[in-house]
Amino acid sequence: MPLSRRDFAKRSAYTGAGVALVGSVGVLGTAPGALAAEAADAEAEGLGHGHRFGYGPLLPDPDGILALPAGFSYRVITRTGVTTLESGESTPSNHDGTATFEGPRGATLLVNNHELKGPRSSWPHPVPLAEGLVYDPAASGGCTVVEVSKHGEPLGEWVGIAGTSTNCAGGSTPWGTWLTCEETEDKAGKNGMTKDHGYVFEVDPLDRRANRDPKPIKALGRYAHEAVVVDPRRGHLYLTEDASGPNGLFYRWTPPQGFRHGRGKLRTLADDAGALQAFRCFDSGGRFVDDLSRATETGTVYGVDWVDVPDRDARSVPVRAQFGPGQVTRARKLEGMWWGDGGAYVVASFARSESPVAHDGQVWFYNPARRTLTLKVLLGVNPDPAEDGALDGPDNITVSPYGGLVVAEDGEGVQHLFGATDDGRTYPIARNELNIGTAEKPEYSEFTGVVFSHDGRTLFANIQDPGIMLAITGPWRRQRPDC
Repeated sequence: MPLSRRDFAKRSAYTGAGVALVGSVGVLGTAPGALAAEAADAEAEGLGHGHRFGYGPLLPDPDGILALPAGFSYRVITRTGVTTLESGESTPSNHDGTATFEGPRGATLLVNNHELKGPRSSWPHPVPLAEGLVYDPAASGGCTVVEVSKHGEPLGEWVGIAGTSTNCAGGSTPWGTWLTCEETEDKAGKNGMTKDHGYVFEVDPLDRRANRDPKPIKALGRYAHEAVVVDPRRGHLYLTEDASGPNGLFYRWTPPQGFRHGRGKLRTLADDAGALQAFRCFDSGGRFVDDLSRATETGTVYGVDWVDVPDRDARSVPVRAQFGPGQVTRARKLEGMWWGDGGAYVVASFARSESPVAHDGQVWFYNPARRTLTLKVLLGVNPDPAEDGALDGPDNITVSPYGGLVVAEDGEGVQHLFGATDDGRTYPIARNELNIGTAEKPEYSEFTGVVFSHDGRTLFANIQDPGIMLAITGPWRRQRPDC
C-alpha cells in the first residue's frame, strides 16, 4: 500500500525530532577534514587515551601496516601470499565483506568475501576450486571461512564457496549464515564465464556439507549486488546495488506467504518466489525524489514506497534500466549496510557527475516500521584526499557495541577506520600505512569487512589489497556524546 502524504507527515515529524536510538549516529562529518580537526581537538583537550571521547591520536606503525591509538594493538590473521588454507593453497586475495559467528570452544568464525572479477587467469591467488563447492569453474571469486581461537590465535582457513565473481559486501543472517553478493552482471560467455552471474549465495560457516552444490538465490534478482541485510521481525531482505549508467537502486524482497526463514531455506525458493521491489522516495511535500544526492542536509527525511521489478533475472535489460523517469529513486555507489536499531543503515559512498549533486559520502537509516529514510551522514566533496584526516568514500559499516557506527573508508588517498558517537562526533580508530604505490606516488588500499567479534572484544577489518585480515584489540569503551 502506498504511503499517504498524511502518514508521511506524521512519521517524518517523529523521525526528525531527534529521538535517540541506541547505537544510532548523527553527522559523522559535514566537511572535509572533520576527522583531523576533531582528533587535534581531542588531543589538545586531553580527551585521548583514558578519556571518554575517542581514543586519542593514531601512532605510526614501525611495521608499516596499521596506525592505532596508544594502548591498541593488531594481529595479522590472514595475508595473501603468506598464510595458507588447510588445503595448502594461498589465502585468496582482495578481501572484502566479512561477518563473525560464534564457533566451537569459544572460537570466532569469520566468513570473508574475495572480490575477484573475471577469469581465474587474471589473478595470482583466486579462490581455489574446492571439490563440491564450485558454482562456475571459470570464475575466480568466492568466500573463505577463517577460525580464530578465543585467545586471538588463527587456527585455520578453508573455502566456503568458489566459482563466484566479484564477491563484495554481503551480509549475515539472524539464523547464523552468510549471504555473499556478486557485484557483477556478467552472463555466460562474457569475461570467460560459463554461467550467469550477479546473484546472492548462502554460505554456512558451521556446516561445510550445507555449502555443497552452490545454488544462486535467483528470487533476490540478478544485478550488481553489494550488500544485504535481513529484517528479523518481518522477514524482508534489503539489498543495495553498486552501479551507474543509470545509477543503482535500493531493493526490498518480501518472502512468499507461509515462508519461514532458516538455514538453507533461501536456496529452496523458486526463482520467482516472493516480491522484489525497488524504492521510490518522496519528500514531505509529496514531491518525487529522483536521486538520493538531492539531500544536502543531515536530518532530511523521505517517505518510501516500493515498486515491483518487472524482470528480476534481467534476461535482456539490466534491472535498474527497466524503470523510466519518475518511477524509482536512484543513488550512485550504494554500498555497505548493517541492521541495527530496528532498521537498516545504508551507505551511498559518493556521487560525481553521474548524479544530480556531488558529495563524498552519505549514510542513511531506513525505518521499516515508519517507511522513512533519514540522512544521518553527509560528507562534503574532499578537496585534498591525500591529506591525512580528510574523509571520503564510506563503504562497509557496522554498529558498534560501544555505541555509534564504525566505518571503513574506501575513498581516495589516505584510508581510515573511524567511529562516530550518537551526536555525530567522529574519532579515528586506524589508518592504513601499507603503501602499495611508490614513494613519489603513494597509494593505500581501502579498508573492508569491518566487524566486531561476538563478544565485542576484537574489531576485525581487512586491507583489500594485497589481502590482509587484521584483528584489533585494546581498551574499547562506550563512547559518550556529552563530553
